[in-house]
Amino acid sequence: MNLTNLSNIHTPVLLEESIRFLNINANGTYVDCTAGRGGHAQNILAKLGSNGRLICLDNDQVAIDFLTTYFNHDARVKLIKTNFTNLGNVLKELKINGVDGVLADLGVSSPMFDDASRGFSYHLDSKLDMRMDQTQKLNAHFVVNKYDAKQLTSIFKQYGEIANPRNVVNAILKYRKKNSIDTTLQLVDVIKGAVGKPTLFKKKHPARNYFQAIRIEVNNELDNLIKLLNTIPSTLNHGARVVIISFHSLEDRIVKQAFQKWTSSNIPKEVPVLNEVIDFKEVTHKPVLATNDEINNNLRARSAKLRAVMKN
Repeated sequence: MNLTNLSNIHTPVLLEESIRFLNINANGTYVDCTAGRGGHAQNILAKLGSNGRLICLDNDQVAIDFLTTYFNHDARVKLIKTNFTNLGNVLKELKINGVDGVLADLGVSSPMFDDASRGFSYHLDSKLDMRMDQTQKLNAHFVVNKYDAKQLTSIFKQYGEIANPRNVVNAILKYRKKNSIDTTLQLVDVIKGAVGKPTLFKKKHPARNYFQAIRIEVNNELDNLIKLLNTIPSTLNHGARVVIISFHSLEDRIVKQAFQKWTSSNIPKEVPVLNEVIDFKEVTHKPVLATNDEINNNLRARSAKLRAVMKN
């Protein structure tokens, strides 16, 4: 199959490392849980033979439509619009008893950030949206304009890791009394007006963590990640690999804790046990980071962390 190089459209993060740690079997079955614009999927497919299979999941219809152009006529590829929390049901419907690898590249894809109309970026003016799945009801406009002070404070602390968001919360509530906050740059201005001058001159954009918090709330990202990690072990064949790329500490902590649980004994150390079977082993003993060269070519790789495990 002659494919246009999708890396010309979207640069996948930690691509070489992802493919290496998946250790692809040409006749195996693989799942890309976050297919996006197909950067990782294309390279998985390149390693598969005629009997290999690739299931691509994404909850963004734009991504599915885009990938259909490239993969629809390849019998080895199945494209499904769904949240990756439905992985178990997808495999059941496809009558697949086990897979040989699962990849998840978490967070928002670069094309979503770069498309002003999606409302993810604090650099581009757009209506407040931030929905990965544009069929869902909850969006950023509702969160910003309808959540009360307690709810806003909670998500900014929990999902934005902002120690004291009180000034920003109060500024949002004050603005809302006269006008709704309808656009991304309106919200940025409200945040900038509330954070204080020292914050404005820091390297990190003052709205970055607030936008992250709203986006995570809108898309239920952390709970969905936990659901995926609870589902994956039962879907794997022996020898299967799981590769997950995260982009902030909240995601990475969840992945790290799950992998530690999978690869550790559940029996207390003081209990003498012979021949205990642990289902998983580490493939990466610490998170794999992007090289300086990759970061120079793709700034979004700077915060990426890759972790991988293997089912025994």
